[in-house]
Amino acid sequence: MLPKIFAFIAVLALAALACGVQINPPATPGPDVTEAINIPVPEGGEVSLRLEFGAGKLTLAPGALTALVDGTATYNIPDLKPDILTGGGSVTMSVGKYQARNFPRFNNLKNVWDLKLGAAPMDLTIAAGAYEADYDFGGLALTNLTVQDGASDVELTFSSPNQAEMSVLRYETGASSVKLNGLANANFTTMIFQGGAGNYSLDFSGEVQREAAISVETGVSNLTLIVPDGVNARLTIEGGLSNVTSGNGWSKNGNTYTHAGDGPLLTFVIEIGAGNLILE
Repeated sequence: MLPKIFAFIAVLALAALACGVQINPPATPGPDVTEAINIPVPEGGEVSLRLEFGAGKLTLAPGALTALVDGTATYNIPDLKPDILTGGGSVTMSVGKYQARNFPRFNNLKNVWDLKLGAAPMDLTIAAGAYEADYDFGGLALTNLTVQDGASDVELTFSSPNQAEMSVLRYETGASSVKLNGLANANFTTMIFQGGAGNYSLDFSGEVQREAAISVETGVSNLTLIVPDGVNARLTIEGGLSNVTSGNGWSKNGNTYTHAGDGPLLTFVIEIGAGNLILE
């Protein structure tokens, strides 16, 4: 996925040169620098944590025992050194002063954050560009979660139940490959997923603790929704969807699909410009 994205960026660069636009040479990578990251938990109530990341690899998992964030950042361009700003209960960790004024040699650029998050209740926002990510939020206490990224390759998992009631889980992405696993463990009231042209898999495995509303809106895409046996779900399809495949446990009535089960109801509204929807 990412090599194709970078090839597209290279084509844009050549087009700009053909039009007489001057592009400065890319930054020259130096030796790898690995920096320890340790951000204390702010005093007070709920924490707002914002992570601003560009190109590279971002890994998040539980495990910061006494800190809000603990881990390492590895980079080979000095301006990729992370900036950390705190104020009150808000913390922002950003990719630093590096600005994409030109088209960097992504094959040579190294930017890797490997971070553990603490158990303090937090409102978490991740803003990223063309990157790879591996997220495990199991056992954390997220009150809200927002992910906004561009062309990306992401796997996000709630491996165990979220320890707080989450108001909104929002994921906005571009032309990406995104897998969201264990979503029932997120314990949200509302989930909003918006995507462009891509391949998306939303797996609602886990423990459904309360009724929830899920809105999914994508462009030309392949979308797979996984609802385990015994989960109570109702799904309405809107838009110019071209193909729907439903597995065992789903029944159809017009544009509405029902999944037989007990317990809290998951209500889905799905809008796809064109593409394929697989209900499992």
